[in-house]
Amino acid sequence: MRRPARPSDRIGAVSAEGGTKAVVAALTANLAIAVVKFGAWALTGASSMLAEAIHSVADSGNQVLLLVGGKRSRKDATPEHPFGYGRERYVFGFIVAVVLFSVGGLFALYEAYHKWHELHLGHPDGLLDGRWWWVPLLVLAAAIVAEGLSFRTAVRESNKTRGRQSWPKFVRSAKAPELPVILLEDFAALIGLVFAFAGIGLTILTRNGIFDVVGTALIGLLLVAVAITLAIETKSLLLGESAGPASVRRIEQALAGTDGVERVIHMKTMHLGPEEILVAAKIAVSPTDRATEIAEVIDRAEVAIREAEPMVTSLYLEPDIYRADYAPAPRPERPAPAGH
Repeated sequence: MRRPARPSDRIGAVSAEGGTKAVVAALTANLAIAVVKFGAWALTGASSMLAEAIHSVADSGNQVLLLVGGKRSRKDATPEHPFGYGRERYVFGFIVAVVLFSVGGLFALYEAYHKWHELHLGHPDGLLDGRWWWVPLLVLAAAIVAEGLSFRTAVRESNKTRGRQSWPKFVRSAKAPELPVILLEDFAALIGLVFAFAGIGLTILTRNGIFDVVGTALIGLLLVAVAITLAIETKSLLLGESAGPASVRRIEQALAGTDGVERVIHMKTMHLGPEEILVAAKIAVSPTDRATEIAEVIDRAEVAIREAEPMVTSLYLEPDIYRADYAPAPRPERPAPAGH
């Protein structure tokens, strides 16, 4: 039997819809751009064009991964995974960072070295010797327009959830990986296109292929930097981040304001997915309360918490008697790893 709809599902649907819209827009742009870039590279042999074509292929694959991760994360909980599959989106977000680093960044750096080696050996430059020198500039100009439109969609969808946060803070604090990933990918794509345009343009103007090499190398370094940033942020989500400060305050205020709760002794939160929060708290109740009264206090606290923060999907409350001089018992030693 499927679980009933929850308030967090509605919030998650709004967030996921914005992320999916940005992903689809980026995927559509990248697929079309990749085909044209490969054509321009075939005509001219410009290394910057090949690096950009592979970059677009990597981005397209990444967007497919994000869509797959979003779909898999909506599976119902199972006995093996009692808290659901919300973290699938984080797993696929981390895979995106790996793909961008290896397929995009490292390939571009290799292509820069390969082109430099060819120039050093005196091989002819197809970009300078052919009659299609103008094609890469036209393709890159069109690609800048297409990527700009995709980036505008990502910015518009991100603004719906960003609030007053700065862009760096939004990327660091966002719990849904899709929008930050697309933002960084589209931003890197735009900067990479500028590097490619400058490298090819200067090569044509100066008749010196080293500028094409430099442009390709800058694209590679840019993609490596973006991939590392994504990996660091997604790794934090995979390890299990707490709810945001605003969510924690709402939950604490809901608990403290519940009739029968004297105080919150301690509380821990963790995101099980972008729109799913686990809460575990120890609350102080009156020492004279009966078991039925304590149960009623907990029921009221659960209702108050979910009204204050609808993303709370897993909630565990432990009633206790508050004592200022209480010290928890020491934790036992952890068992040695198997085989030691």
